[in-house]
Amino acid sequence: MMKKLMIPCACLLMAVALMSADKKDGTMVKEKGTYIVNTTTLGKDVMGYNGPTPLKVYIKANKIEKIEFLENDETPKYWRAAVEHIQNKWDGMTLKDAKTKEVDGRTGATYSSDAIKKNVKLAVEYYEKNK
Repeated sequence: MMKKLMIPCACLLMAVALMSADKKDGTMVKEKGTYIVNTTTLGKDVMGYNGPTPLKVYIKANKIEKIEFLENDETPKYWRAAVEHIQNKWDGMTLKDAKTKEVDGRTGATYSSDAIKKNVKLAVEYYEKNK
């Protein structure tokens, strides 16, 4: 009796694992109605001055709620300048606008600003394809 149950259970577990494997990569999670897209893997090739500049983009009701900046190797002085200048530019923006509007970066922190903008667009595109 035990052997008869083991094969169907193993098949069921395998099927569940295969169905969920492509969507459980940690790039996007949903918490309390808000989707959070993490660009750590998604934007690994998006470079600031000293390397990748990952962030989390919070999306709810097809609008960006906020951007959270993650640890990176940018020069602190220039990274801080870019973040302070650009961090709230997308708050409340529709996804359509976030993909098409040109957000001004911070002069003197151009590489960091450009990387932030590219990561936001990547996050929005990922959300739209995978929500």
